[in-house]
Amino acid sequence: MIRFICIVIFVVLFLILTFPVRVVEWFLHKSSPYASDISSLRIVQWAFKVILRITGVKTTVIGEENIPDEPVLFIGNHRSYFDILLTYSRCKRPTGYVTKKEMEKYPGLSSWMRRLHCLFLDRTNPKEGLKTILEAIDDIKNGISICIFPEGTRNRGEELTMLPFKDGALKIATKSGCAIIPVSMNNTADIFEKHFPKIKKTHVVIEYGKPIYPNELDKETKRHIGDYVQNVILETIHKNAELV
Repeated sequence: MIRFICIVIFVVLFLILTFPVRVVEWFLHKSSPYASDISSLRIVQWAFKVILRITGVKTTVIGEENIPDEPVLFIGNHRSYFDILLTYSRCKRPTGYVTKKEMEKYPGLSSWMRRLHCLFLDRTNPKEGLKTILEAIDDIKNGISICIFPEGTRNRGEELTMLPFKDGALKIATKSGCAIIPVSMNNTADIFEKHFPKIKKTHVVIEYGKPIYPNELDKETKRHIGDYVQNVILETIHKNAELV
C-alpha cells in the first residue's frame, strides 16, 4: 500500500510542477516541433521510470533490436495500466498511444498526452473511431510511431489469454504501409491489478517481435492480419511464460 501512495503523490506533484514545462513545450513546438517532441518524450519517460522504480518491477526485455528506425505500429496484449509505462519508457522515437476518450477528463494528464501525440478513441461512436484511425495514419506518415492495444480494453481473464482484436486497429498499418511490431507482455497484471490497491514487486517479460510489413504478406494472410498478429503474440506469451 505504501508504494501505491508514493506513486499517487509523485503523479500529482509531477502534474502540478510540470505545468510551466508544458507551457514552454507549447512554445517550443511552434518553432521546432521535432525538438519539442523529443524533449516531451524524455520528460515523460523519466517520470515513468521513476514510477516503475517505486513499484520495484524487474523487467526482462527481448527483441528490442527488432524495432526499425522508422515510424511503426506497435500492437500489444493488454492486461495492466502499467503496460503503457513499461513500453513507453522504452520508446526511442516520438510515439503516440491510442487510448480511450474518457482519459480526456483529466486536464493535466490529457495535456501531456496530447503533447505526446496520443489519440483519444471514442469506442461508442464508429464515425469518431474511424476519424481517430485516420489521424493515426497521418501521424505514421509524419514520422510518429503509434501504439495500440487492439483488444479494446484490459483483459481481466486468465493469464496467457487474449480478447478478440478490433480489426480497425490494423488499418493503421495496412493503409500507411508501416511495419507492425508485435509486443508480447507477460505477468504485468501481477504488478497491480491482481491485488488492487497494493502494488507488488514482480517480474515481467516484454518481447518485441520481428517487423511485419502488411504489403509483404500474401493476400489471404493480409485479409486476416488481425488474427495473424494476435497469433504471433499468443505464441510468444506462451513461450515466455516459463521466464516469469
